[in-house]
Amino acid sequence: MSGSPLSLASEAFRTGRPRPALTALGALSLPLARAHELTGSSRHALALLLAAATEGPVLWIVPAWAPGRLYPDSVAEWIEPGRLIQATPKRAEDLLWCMEEALRAGVVPVVVAELPAPPPLTPVRRLHLAAETGASLGRCAPLGLILSTGSGGAAGVETRWHMASRHGPGITAWHLERRRARLAPPRAWRLSRDADGRLSLDPALLEPETAGA
Repeated sequence: MSGSPLSLASEAFRTGRPRPALTALGALSLPLARAHELTGSSRHALALLLAAATEGPVLWIVPAWAPGRLYPDSVAEWIEPGRLIQATPKRAEDLLWCMEEALRAGVVPVVVAELPAPPPLTPVRRLHLAAETGASLGRCAPLGLILSTGSGGAAGVETRWHMASRHGPGITAWHLERRRARLAPPRAWRLSRDADGRLSLDPALLEPETAGA
């Protein structure tokens, strides 16, 4: 397994070297075996965009009481819908528990959890530790994606991202920002999809943070 993301991640945890990362569209980089926060009105699309840069199943955890679900047609714009496995815990405390156990197993490359509120520091630390265990003992170095409403604020996450639609007549586009990262500065891009479904990423200006955007 020498040179695989799993072995590289495990080596990083032992030596303190830079972590391997998932890279999407050439510019978006999220360290593997860590928990990240996605915010904004298009956070679901961002999670699917990142999942498209991986292979294998995607575990999507959503509260059983949530009013909406992912539409297969919308999912198909980003990934094959058959990759998606949905879990719907009935209790709020089980949302993070499911995410933690899935990361610890190290068998699913992407674990997404829609949370009603940003988690505090201790649960996030548990997610990091679980993901590192999964990378060391499982089959992959998993990526944990916390989906938070508003502007988010989960404590201790590796990175925080925000994406909101900027669609217009004949235009399919989003404004994407990296708002927090341990080893990278804030940055913004314009994400566009052309008529043939091709995605492009261009530099943009950071926008003032607004909770509902």
